[in-house]
Formats: sequence, structure tokens, C-alpha cells
Amino acid sequence: MNQNIEKTINFVKQKLEGAEAGHDWFHIERVWKLSKKIAEKEGGNLEVIELSALLHDIADPKFHNGDETLATKISSEFLKSIDVEEKTIEQVLYIIENISFKNRSEAPEIPSIELQIVQDADRLDAIGAIGIARTFNFGGFKNNLMYHPDIQPQLNMSKEEYKKSNGTTINHFYEKLLLLKDLMNTETAKKIASERHDFMLKFLDEFYKEWKVEI
Repeated sequence: MNQNIEKTINFVKQKLEGAEAGHDWFHIERVWKLSKKIAEKEGGNLEVIELSALLHDIADPKFHNGDETLATKISSEFLKSIDVEEKTIEQVLYIIENISFKNRSEAPEIPSIELQIVQDADRLDAIGAIGIARTFNFGGFKNNLMYHPDIQPQLNMSKEEYKKSNGTTINHFYEKLLLLKDLMNTETAKKIASERHDFMLKFLDEFYKEWKVEI
């Protein structure tokens, strides 16, 4: 394993110790592994892809009072400390700045293949069985309602509305998770997303059936 990757893994594990379970080291590890698998088929600079995947949630703004500059600051300082090339650091920071779902309206018109791959991997971890588990874990962490028949999903929210939203966990499926399949960049991710998307639809069908106590 590349020495810089190994150092970054150790740094991230230490930094995210005790993090909310949907945004902890295991989320990072899955995104990292998914990124490598997608890169096998799609190409790209593997060092940039791996470092970006490992650092993409080093300081998620929703756990840091909405600060969107902290992740790039921490990542830049760390990467300089292990003597990563300046050009590589720039590419990694570009990915961290542009990966988020809430920032999609501000995304570059022609994203780099590295950004496309890491973004796809991160979005894939937000759907399917793992996505469902992460969504309910975060909803519990925020003490949000699981579901309320009278509270409708808020579609087409602005970035600021999305950041402030404390809707139900089920509504989050409609506000984000079910939108992700059609936002995948690479052909490899699109195939994986289709299967995970269908699984979420089946889950929602079963959820509503049980909620209504249909036997």
C-alpha cells in the first residue's frame, strides 16, 4: 500500500473516532473501496481518488456548525505534513469542495473523472441497504420523527433550506436518496445504483404496509 494512503487511513481513523455511525471510519472505508472498484473500470489518478475518498468527510459541515471550510483546511494541512505534491493536494481539495449533494447546483460543468468517481462512491453509500441504515441512524441521532403521514417531503429545496431541514426520516428518501440514481456520473456506478434504488423502493412499500397495519 502507498505510504501516503496508509498515513491518511491512520489519520482519518483517529480523527473520526466516536463519530456518528453513518459518517464514521466505516463509511469512509466503504467509499474508499467503492472508489477503487469504480476506478478500475473508469480510470483516473488513483492517488487523488484514494486520498479524496479517505478525506471527503473529515469535517462534515453538519457536525461542525455548518462550516464548509474546515474540511479543506484540515485536509490541506495534513497532506502538506506528509509531503504530498501541491498539484495532488489541489485536486483533492477540489473534490472535497464539490462532492456534496447539497452543493450540486454549484458543481463544475465538467467535473474531473476523479471527482465523478469519488462522488459516485459517496452517493452509492447513501442508497441501498446501507443507505437505509445510515438514514435511520442519522434520523435517530437528530431525534427526527421516523414518519408522519401529514408531513410531506420538501422537494426542490435550496441549499440553505436543505441544510436547515429537520423533516422525517422517510421524507429524506424523497428529498435525497431516491434522487441519487439519476445523479450518478459513471456507467459503473449507474449499474450499481439501479439495484440499490430498487431495494429502497421495496423497503418503502413494506414500511407503508406495516405502518398501516396491513396484514
